[in-house]
Amino acid sequence: MDSDSVRGDFPTVRKGSGIYLDSACQSLRPDQVIEAMDEYYESFPACGGRSVHSMASKVSVAVDEARESLASFFGTKDSGCYVFTSNCTQGLNTAAYGLGLRGGDVVVTTDCEHNSNHVPWLHLQEEKGVRRRMSRSRPDGSFDIESFKSCMDRSVKVVSVQHSSNVTGCVVPVRAVTEIAHDYGATVIVDGAQSAPHMPVDLNKIDADVYCVSVHKMLGPSGVGVMYGKEEVLKRMSPLCLGGGTVGLVTYGSVSLAPVPDRFEAGLQNYAGIIGTKAALDYLSHVGMDEVERWDSMLMERMMKGLEDIPNLRVVGPSDPDRRLGVFSFNIDGLNAHDIAMMADSMAGIMIRSGMHCAHPFYVSRGIDGSARASTYLYNDGKEIDVFADTVRHIAEVFGDRSLSRSSLSLRI
Repeated sequence: MDSDSVRGDFPTVRKGSGIYLDSACQSLRPDQVIEAMDEYYESFPACGGRSVHSMASKVSVAVDEARESLASFFGTKDSGCYVFTSNCTQGLNTAAYGLGLRGGDVVVTTDCEHNSNHVPWLHLQEEKGVRRRMSRSRPDGSFDIESFKSCMDRSVKVVSVQHSSNVTGCVVPVRAVTEIAHDYGATVIVDGAQSAPHMPVDLNKIDADVYCVSVHKMLGPSGVGVMYGKEEVLKRMSPLCLGGGTVGLVTYGSVSLAPVPDRFEAGLQNYAGIIGTKAALDYLSHVGMDEVERWDSMLMERMMKGLEDIPNLRVVGPSDPDRRLGVFSFNIDGLNAHDIAMMADSMAGIMIRSGMHCAHPFYVSRGIDGSARASTYLYNDGKEIDVFADTVRHIAEVFGDRSLSRSSLSLRI
């Protein structure tokens, strides 16, 4: 990958706006995505799928092209199985509430899920009497296939797991999960928010029934997500929201739903965002997802090597960089995670995230208050990683507790 060329495509990088290491939350956007969205607003800012004039027709074609790009990017044949949502969270909620689970039905998740793949099931447990089981992770947060197997039987209706953790970077072997789940007749939902931006994802090989992503984490605009579903699964799923665009014919006493995927896309859509989604996918495809994954791996290895031998630095998750997908979460003895983030920003213009990263149960169950988190992407380079490592080392040595008297349940490098 030509790092200099890639970095030149991102306005905030060109302007020297700082070192952005918060891509697990939201990525930066390249010129190509911004220009594609501007073109929509400047040249054909109409509504697709309803009007038949020339502007509207151009929007409809652009939406169809975006779905085709999704099918190509994720290795499937039917572009009509991709539903545009506002984010991954909406997709996961649509699947959770749309599958028609009843009291006594069992849902299996892991104990490391993002709140978006935890809270809906918690609510269905309270509201519908759905029963939950959790596959327990290993101490470092990595997936334990034997624990998952022990959760499975014929009462399990849904398995819903993350593909990659936004805290530890651990990747779940989702192909193995789907094989086991399907043997028991369960529907498989995968939260791909953290994996899709950073590694090749072939949905045909994974064989998940539903796969949700947030486009804002993969160089695309905010306010756009995608829910992929196998056609037979989408047809038996109820929409979360109904109204314009989701119906065929409506009378005073009846309604017929529109075909998939339209039935899930209520109201006027984020057309600029959908067009920007295609531009983002085209950009990533041009670079190559194998190259993106390789670059992330190189940056993560460099980052963790630069932080070796800091006695009061605690790593949340695996100490092996090869087991982390673009995410490094950590604590420093004697400092609050928010203090670390603010010091890194004020001292060196380094932007990282701090807190529980919408994965509260993971932290609470391990007795950790939260963590600072640095996350990489294709527009970062080795020099930025070195500045980050030097800054964290300085913070730890000058402001951290070097006595190591405070206990920590996170791991040390």
